Amino acid sequence: MPYTPVELRHVRLARSLLGYNRSAVEELLAQVADSFETVWRERHELADRIEEMEAELGTLREREHALTETLVVAERAATNVKEQAKRDAELIVAEAHNEARSVSRNAQAERARLQADTRRIEALLRAALGMLDEADGGDEAEIDVPALQADAEDQPQLRKVSGGFDWME
Repeated sequence: MPYTPVELRHVRLARSLLGYNRSAVEELLAQVADSFETVWRERHELADRIEEMEAELGTLREREHALTETLVVAERAATNVKEQAKRDAELIVAEAHNEARSVSRNAQAERARLQADTRRIEALLRAALGMLDEADGGDEAEIDVPALQADAEDQPQLRKVSGGFDWME
């Protein structure tokens, strides 16, 4: 039967003629030694368990540290990727705006050129009609289509080129 320290303090041994009863004392000492041995073994088992848990705790702390570092690196990488994507998007938008302005300027220039060509052609036609009117003496006359075609052949011709039209000489 294992004894607690309080129980040991209250054990009363039988007395004999020359002191305590030897067999009772030896029995009590054996029980105390067994009890002490059990406690000693449990203490060592608990100490071993504490060492295992401390080792496991160290491993878990290392993992936690590695995960924390990984998370920080991942956050930095995500931030860098977002910033790079934003810069790329801004660059693409700026290039698109520049291209749009260029296309718009080219279209406006082409429009102005075509308007000038239209005015020039109208002036040529009016001049041709005026010459016909003078030749007829003001009477209504038939328009000489072959003569107009000959006059038109002397004029520059419009031809299609990449990006618009151009005059041929």
